[in-house]
Formats: sequence, structure tokens, C-alpha cells
Amino acid sequence: MSDRIRFFLNLTADRYLSHYQGHVKNVSVIAEDGRRIEFPANTLRPFVTKSGVQGRFELLIDDNNRLQRLHRLSH
Repeated sequence: MSDRIRFFLNLTADRYLSHYQGHVKNVSVIAEDGRRIEFPANTLRPFVTKSGVQGRFELLIDDNNRLQRLHRLSH
């Protein structure tokens, strides 16, 4: 059984650049249910725009807390 974790992210292009360059390996956010979650920064690459990464996302993890999928939710 997988767990769905939803969160908002507003990461500027400059902030994401430090993740992209490898200075920071993980992103840490507070989920809508109050949990703090951490996941690899490179997972966000498909969502990067000129202004960074913004939106509401859903992270799916398996029973071993391994990332299965990340996708942006519609507004």
C-alpha cells in the first residue's frame, strides 16, 4: 500500500540552482497533514521553470518509505 503526501512548494530559480548544482541534495517540506518530508532535489527537475518550482504536489511513497512518484496537482 502506498501513501500519498501533498504539499505546496514555492522554490525560486536561485534557490533551485543550489539544489541543481549539487550544493544541496534534498528538499525538505511540511506536508499538508503536518509531516516534515524530505526527498531528492533532482526529483523536481521536470517541474522547473524560469521562475523556479511552484505549485501543489503529491508524492507517492511505498511501504518502505521509498519515493514512487511525484507529480504536480492542478490548482
